[in-house]
Amino acid sequence: MKKFLTLTIVLISSLSVAHANLVVRVGEPKTTGGKAVTKLEMKNTFKANIESARAVVFLIDDHGKVVGQTTRWVIGGTKDKPALAPDAKTTFNFVVPTDKPFTKTKVSFNRVILEGGKTVDVNKDVTIEDAKK
Repeated sequence: MKKFLTLTIVLISSLSVAHANLVVRVGEPKTTGGKAVTKLEMKNTFKANIESARAVVFLIDDHGKVVGQTTRWVIGGTKDKPALAPDAKTTFNFVVPTDKPFTKTKVSFNRVILEGGKTVDVNKDVTIEDAKK
């Protein structure tokens, strides 16, 4: 019984470590004129191509109010944007128009589609990190 329990624990811990994700590092936004540019660095840790991924960037002021927002396909989504292969990296510069000051940026993915049309759970399978860390 002890061997079975040890083997079960090892298998469960290896499953949690091996979970595939779209890993996204969000850069510090740069403001120029009436727009903010936020760089997203993305890495595919799935075993399949990511055919497309759509994200939203929100610019938030110090009162918690959204002062700018834009949604874009950051991977694929159109014929001129390629899929992202397993273990490959790509970047996307999000341009968000705003004429108001903001203090925080929030990035959210609302759709990720793998090769063959399989959608993933963006709440579990997308990891968003601050580039500052």
